Amino acid sequence: MPLRRFIDSANHAISGILYAAKTQRHMRYHLYAAVVVLLLSLVLGVSWSEFAILVILSIIVLSAEMLNTAIEDIINILFRDYDKRAKAIKDIAAGAVLITAIGALIIGYIILFRPLSKFFYTGLELAKHADQDIAIISMIAVLIMVIITKSFFGRGTPLKGGMPSGHAAVAFSIWVSVIFLSENFVVSLLVLILAIFIAQSRVYVGIHRPWEVILGALVGMTVTYFLFKVFS
Repeated sequence: MPLRRFIDSANHAISGILYAAKTQRHMRYHLYAAVVVLLLSLVLGVSWSEFAILVILSIIVLSAEMLNTAIEDIINILFRDYDKRAKAIKDIAAGAVLITAIGALIIGYIILFRPLSKFFYTGLELAKHADQDIAIISMIAVLIMVIITKSFFGRGTPLKGGMPSGHAAVAFSIWVSVIFLSENFVVSLLVLILAIFIAQSRVYVGIHRPWEVILGALVGMTVTYFLFKVFS
């Protein structure tokens, strides 16, 4: 089944990301830095082209760190004892990550210098964004939180089973987004009913326990509501 193969491949890929984050402290540092920079760019209201550049830079740095982790693991398998060639390969891979990170830092400084200096002199004014943009950002944020939480508790796979329920989190995130986007009671009620059916189906087929579904729904609603209230 193409869908099952896709889900399995996605699970393997996400497991690789989580493995790198768990085992490599520099990967965690890059993740924290990426989150801070991207949130800061939203708060300061940089242009979408500049925001896209920051996103691309974050992806490049994280990808470079993951490749460095893979190279280190390969070298550790091939060279059980100390070897100058192994050390050179590791140093080169680490140097590539360093160059990438320094380049990203310089470009990030260029983009954020002006809005940060404005904040220093005039104070912080939260930038506002279109509701449809917040809806997409909210869903992505909810998915990231679900994956990280599942890796922390160690149950299920990133896209199936475990705590919390990703399906419930996304379904109720969409429901809150629909409330803000439509401002229509009937439409919101219909989407709520659909979200409840989706959440209940996860319990019915035995993939999730009721409290995992409830927690997923709370994560989806809380994150989405907060982002709409802050940036809308």
